[in-house]
Amino acid sequence: MNASIAELAEKMTTQATQIPSMYGPVDFSITPERFTVQPGDQTELAPEFSPRRPELLANEELVARIKAYTMIGDRVADAYAALIPEYGFRRLAAMLEEACTHGLEKVPSPPPELVRFIKEMERFPVWLDMKLIEQGARIERNAYAHSAPFVIRGALLGTFMNKYSALPMALTGALSNKTAAHRVKETATFFTTTVMPGALERRGAGFKAAAMVRLMHSMVRFNILSHGLNWNVKTYGIPIPQVDQMPIAFVSLLPLAQKQLRQGRTTFTPAEHARVDLARYRCFLLGLPEELLPDTPQSIVDILLTRHATLRKGLDDTCSALVRATMTADLTSDRSLPSRLHTWLERGCAKVFFVKNVVRGGKQAAASVGIQIGLADRIGAAAAGILIAARTTAYAIAGRIPGIRDVADRRLVRKLTRQLARYGHAKFTTNAEE
Repeated sequence: MNASIAELAEKMTTQATQIPSMYGPVDFSITPERFTVQPGDQTELAPEFSPRRPELLANEELVARIKAYTMIGDRVADAYAALIPEYGFRRLAAMLEEACTHGLEKVPSPPPELVRFIKEMERFPVWLDMKLIEQGARIERNAYAHSAPFVIRGALLGTFMNKYSALPMALTGALSNKTAAHRVKETATFFTTTVMPGALERRGAGFKAAAMVRLMHSMVRFNILSHGLNWNVKTYGIPIPQVDQMPIAFVSLLPLAQKQLRQGRTTFTPAEHARVDLARYRCFLLGLPEELLPDTPQSIVDILLTRHATLRKGLDDTCSALVRATMTADLTSDRSLPSRLHTWLERGCAKVFFVKNVVRGGKQAAASVGIQIGLADRIGAAAAGILIAARTTAYAIAGRIPGIRDVADRRLVRKLTRQLARYGHAKFTTNAEE
């Protein structure tokens, strides 16, 4: 059930009293510059959807929801991160990891904020079905084994194309190639981990990864809001607000939902619903509330388009630097021939994905942030596309044949295990001292 406008306002303003060290100085009566409902303002809504903007903005309840969550962080994780002056970030991270891996009872004298953090994540939502989530993970393993390694960089680039939402990444040092590579691998590691068997169970690796990502986001919020760090709430709102986590979390669901609507369908099939529930539970573990996690094709399209229709368009040098650093980052662990071949295919695929899906074919817009596609990139992307199509089709067919289905799934799990090893161990931290 969605909260009322009054309940959202209370949820927003009580952050100042609940976590004064972080939110005390914040004036929650303002409307940050990033949020706009003015008819003539340019926003992040794609041109093909711009005729729908008046209709989207007419939904006052949904617009109010998006506006409120532009100023709302993560209540339980933020409270835990606010203990940094007392415990230090490394100790907080170590206690959280211990609690996720072995249970709260194994943490000596856990602070109440850690207990609330873990208990909140342990509370399985009544609006989800774990069997469906496990089915969704099984379905998604094919895509994560074969297509995700080639598109994750390109999809991540899309999150850097707006100065209002991208600034926290710059403040955490993601402008260097090394740090950018670290971020791409951590993002790939998190999403890949969540489709592994049992990963989202209480002691699973996906559960722990979600907790560590939440702490990292909250640590960034704490350092930015408590120390200033070139952040103007009147301009940017709250760092890493809940609404900025929806696009990447639902990146695969928006095209699916749009496809169903074009076909005149208003509901998902059971298999599609399983994929939706997986994405919704993953987002829940990351701290997003139910009211930002719709479950029908129309509601998914509406909430994401409304977010884009109210986010003021803005591109600056920071965005360009983030895009360049991420695109040129070396994601390989060695310089062997297979690694160099994969880099050629993956980088070409990432560039084409970026131009086609992020800047909607705008070659000049891509060039303005340092992305230029040459013949070698197009050949690499085409070769990667053929490889992806062949492998995903073969495994999709195998997944429908009794007796072969389980064998194919076990092979996918082995592939993903090797993939995770190549990504390396993800610590889900930033430089807490800086």
